[in-house]
Amino acid sequence: MTIPKRSATFRILMTVDAVGGVWRYAMDLATSLRPRGYEFLFVGLGPQPSDYQKREASELGRLRWLDAPLDWMVKSEDELSLVGPEIAELAHAEAVDLLHLNLPSQAAAIDTELPVIVMSHSCVVTWFAGVRGEAVPVEWQWHNSVNRCGLIRADLALVPSRSHGRMLEDAYGAIDKLHVVYNASRSKERNEAKDTLVLAAARWWDDGKNGRVLDEAAASTSWPLKMAGPNTGPDGQMLPIRHAEDLGELSHADVMALMRRSSIFVSPSVYEPFGLAALEAARAYNALVLSDIATYRELWEGAALFADPSDAAALAAAINRLCRDSDLRTQLAAKAAERSRRFAPTFQAEAMAGHYAGLLHPDPTFFAAELP
Repeated sequence: MTIPKRSATFRILMTVDAVGGVWRYAMDLATSLRPRGYEFLFVGLGPQPSDYQKREASELGRLRWLDAPLDWMVKSEDELSLVGPEIAELAHAEAVDLLHLNLPSQAAAIDTELPVIVMSHSCVVTWFAGVRGEAVPVEWQWHNSVNRCGLIRADLALVPSRSHGRMLEDAYGAIDKLHVVYNASRSKERNEAKDTLVLAAARWWDDGKNGRVLDEAAASTSWPLKMAGPNTGPDGQMLPIRHAEDLGELSHADVMALMRRSSIFVSPSVYEPFGLAALEAARAYNALVLSDIATYRELWEGAALFADPSDAAALAAAINRLCRDSDLRTQLAAKAAERSRRFAPTFQAEAMAGHYAGLLHPDPTFFAAELP
């Protein structure tokens, strides 16, 4: 394949999906990088985006949607056989300079001379390790080979936390050129009048978000606990919500408006490679109650209360402690807001621009081992 001549503006093909946090990651990153001379072609896979998502993407770049699946929505590796070739063909036709793929499996069978970055936001193999504490079932074991292939094929592999990086290497073995770039949030730091309200926001149909335990805890919380987000998944997954107030799926703007009103934000996740909702809540001066998992300890140690995510009573007790103690609640909200500044878009953009530059202008000394 002959690579078209590069223009003065660097053009990045970035894969997205409309289901999870990858969409918010991509839109926020593109917003931060456009002033630095990057243009974005968003290439979507999986379920179709909403009209709102289409409008948002069109304001930041161009959006093309492929009739191709996400790896966790198919039953066999064969169903992914056209993903790599279709992305490579589109990259060539659109004369992009670099591919930023947000699923490692998308790089497994890609044939291109262009630089390839893969970002692992999550994967089936580490999800089973984190949520079930076990290896993937036999019918899903092909994920081991396809994800490792993509991670090794990439010119650079990125993770949003060191904790997730360690999970990847536990799952797939040592990965060369593995770097951490923390996620960021464009939400403004705002300390507004607060209500006696506890908020949680996630895809509750995903067992990794641990909504069942949170709903059980809601029966014992002193303040109303509202759960925002879908509880029905694309493959028929369903979480009944009986004790918390079920707000259903809301727009990102509506969730942010709730965060500005809520005093406490809780995330009971048992698997969270980063946890963008907790960051957004911190920027809105919520006191955080988080599950006691490695990722949240890495990011929020000293700025949150932690609770055993398997214990609904412990989760409720942590929430109620903040409901009762306004001084502690105010103190932790301020600490969370201060910590959130470490994950500002400028830092993420600086790191990503450096990685893009390192691939567009190769320097053999650029890459160095980063994970401890």
